[in-house]
Amino acid sequence: MFLILLVIFCGFWIGAIPVGYIIGKLFYGIDIRTKGSGNIGAANAFRTMGKPGAIAVLLLDALKGFFPVMAVKMQGLDPVVVAFAAAAAVLGHCFSPFLGGKGGKGVATSAGAIIGMSWFAGAICAGGWIVGAAITAFSSVGSILLNVVAPIALWYTTHERAYVAYGVFAALLIIYTHRENVGRLRAGRENAIGLFRPWRRGNEGN
Repeated sequence: MFLILLVIFCGFWIGAIPVGYIIGKLFYGIDIRTKGSGNIGAANAFRTMGKPGAIAVLLLDALKGFFPVMAVKMQGLDPVVVAFAAAAAVLGHCFSPFLGGKGGKGVATSAGAIIGMSWFAGAICAGGWIVGAAITAFSSVGSILLNVVAPIALWYTTHERAYVAYGVFAALLIIYTHRENVGRLRAGRENAIGLFRPWRRGNEGN
């Protein structure tokens, strides 16, 4: 139990590091929370800091999920402990104490954790994002689909129940963090991205 609590503590604080906010302040002189959608994730980083900033935020946010998972796996610990590390990192990202309990939507950090559990499952989930975003032109749909696919992908590639449980947890959490996007989708007010459908341009509210 002590080990699990230690893993949760470390994973949470690693996940809580507000990468988007830090990069915005250090390299662009902006508070990303006051720009665009106000989100600290890669989508808002793209519209406020451009491609270099967005790529840096995406990779580092993913690393926040990947590193705790791999650190636990390399110690040969039970998959249940790995799942706790992943969940803690994503929760830290979404509810960062450094930002007053606010944070990002958890997509990149969750994807990094999934890759740490199984790179093949991570590839399947990335495919889910591409399919969702390509068909609908909404990044939010791709982000939700990425995590909805996660439990199936993790079961197919690992057969570890603890990983599948994490996948279910992540899917529910990501749906929750995208609740405003879902509301806009239902109301027909969600902005499309031009990545797959250039004729439907707009700043994704993600």
